[in-house]
Amino acid sequence: MVTPVTCDVNPLLAFMPLSLTFCDAGVILSVGPTLAKLRPAEELIGRQVTEVFALRDHGRGRGAGPVPLDTKLSLTFRSGRPTPLKGMAAALPNVGANFLNLSFGISIVDAVADYRLSAGDFAHTDLAIEMLYLVEAKSAVMEETKELNARLQHAKAAAEEQAVTDMLTGLRNRRALDQHLERLLRSNTSFALMHLDLDYFKTVNDTLGHAAGDAVLQKVAGILREETGEDDLAARLGGDEFILVYKTCSHDTDLVAKAQRLISRLEEPIPYQGKPCSISASIGITTTGFYDTPSAKQMIHDADLALYQSKDGGRGHATMFDPVAYSKARSPLRSEAAGRAISHGG
Repeated sequence: MVTPVTCDVNPLLAFMPLSLTFCDAGVILSVGPTLAKLRPAEELIGRQVTEVFALRDHGRGRGAGPVPLDTKLSLTFRSGRPTPLKGMAAALPNVGANFLNLSFGISIVDAVADYRLSAGDFAHTDLAIEMLYLVEAKSAVMEETKELNARLQHAKAAAEEQAVTDMLTGLRNRRALDQHLERLLRSNTSFALMHLDLDYFKTVNDTLGHAAGDAVLQKVAGILREETGEDDLAARLGGDEFILVYKTCSHDTDLVAKAQRLISRLEEPIPYQGKPCSISASIGITTTGFYDTPSAKQMIHDADLALYQSKDGGRGHATMFDPVAYSKARSPLRSEAAGRAISHGG
């Protein structure tokens, strides 16, 4: 029967709590308090060191027993959590036992978390305590930095979103429109462009005030969002002017029908403080199919020509741009010949 070692090694266990003693035959006699947190002492005492640990000798240690003395050792628990340990064993003179001091090495941070260790589980002179404080401080700084970066990214995203958003309506602004058109043209994507201008909007501002006008613009923006898909874009140029970009192009008559539906919805009175706000819309349409090499500037210009053809036709109309008629027109801007006869009342 193995007799546990107690009194003679207690001071050593206090200075080196992650340690154990063993006899020359390799049987564990006692364990330090910190080691007992890794594995209960009653499960260790009386067992062979090599039964508890997988052990590797890095040098030429002396001693005839199963555990080499006075040499660097690497140990890993054979069962349970395989925490890697570093150690060195030495004989205890006049005690009839050997002492094996252990450390976590670079695995200390994981070990502290795995076994819920605290500063009291280490010797007061152990530099591991200072390292743990540094790791904790670093972790706190890293967490704070992570949160700061997240806030900065959020602020950046918010600023970028604000830079391309019309603040009154929530639609895209002219900058976003230009970027969208540039991407579509660079990828040779076919699309249709509608230039929409509200009719009678000035009357709303003049009779009911600018607050009513803002409410009307917000309602109009909601309708435009409903009438555009995920791949489309609705942008406010300013005032009561809007541009719609439809990535999925259909036949000219289908585009006019789409524009007429928009006009019909916009002609429904918009209530404001119990009073109806009546507006309409005029729309000019062009598509990339009209151009050998389409450009955003030219398409917006041509949709503008078709828009004024709609207005000249009595407002509440949608007109498809006609490049043939335009090429024959004398005036490049707002000419009666700028739109062809696909002009219909809303």
